[in-house]
Amino acid sequence: MNKEWQITETLAPTQTPCSVRTLLEKQWLLPRRFTHFLRINKNVIINGHYRNMNDLVSPHDQVTLTFTGAEFRTAASSYRPSSQARIDVLYENRDLLVINKPAGKKSHPNYPGEMGTVLNDVAAYLQPQGLAPYIVHRLDQQTSGALIVAKNPIVVPILDRLISMGAIHREYLALATGQITPATGKWTWSIGRDPDDRRKRAVAGPKAQHAQTTYQVLRTTATTSLVKLTLATGRTHQIRVHLAHSGHPIVNDPLYNPLPATGPMFLHGKWLRLSLPFSGEKLTLTAPEPAFFSAHIHDIIS
Repeated sequence: MNKEWQITETLAPTQTPCSVRTLLEKQWLLPRRFTHFLRINKNVIINGHYRNMNDLVSPHDQVTLTFTGAEFRTAASSYRPSSQARIDVLYENRDLLVINKPAGKKSHPNYPGEMGTVLNDVAAYLQPQGLAPYIVHRLDQQTSGALIVAKNPIVVPILDRLISMGAIHREYLALATGQITPATGKWTWSIGRDPDDRRKRAVAGPKAQHAQTTYQVLRTTATTSLVKLTLATGRTHQIRVHLAHSGHPIVNDPLYNPLPATGPMFLHGKWLRLSLPFSGEKLTLTAPEPAFFSAHIHDIIS
């Protein structure tokens, strides 16, 4: 595994002249800890020469940053690779990949040495490149859809910042029980722990945090609603808790729907609007639904 990491970027023709520090911290969103180590190690090379933090950068400048590992809270990736790289890649570049996570599979191990998770599969996929995965966010085990995985520790805090700033949007499809009214709206119920079940979360539970979900009903039947949901926050089980609290739990939700599950849970991360680190390029990615979900949607529409 790499002992150091290097990023080389050529600044765009439209780049506004600014100091190296402004480029790194304000435009590229690197933590101050990173810029501190880059400065003291003189690991900022512009057009082949070291430049200090107050020097200006200009359009077309080539910027190379070298990281030794001391910059990162967690430099090592400890996910053991699966025997096969079984992942559905929706997008990949130097710094990250977006995969379509299957339903019923954990996003990451919960204890050292655990296998059979998505991150184990991504570790196997990246191993031939001499790279390893770093977790950015997670999806519940029963949830399918678009999942971002970092390919180096440099972009993890950048992606965290982009998510907290709302520059990365996640939108989901869910099949909920009953007919949701009104057809559009916003839920802002805070979410905390469930005092009676450690696996669950609850509205206004202990240590509750602000949570916001916007919803739009796309289709209804006599017994269900197909709903598009957008997260403004990323609390654990947020969509599942908000739908259940509204009186419309997700079909086959094993935790929050009192009716017994008859198959996989109908919650899928369908759309991901992504702002790429360093370049700022905007992408919208679509993750195809699992076969069981697609078939049910087809039945509703037809």
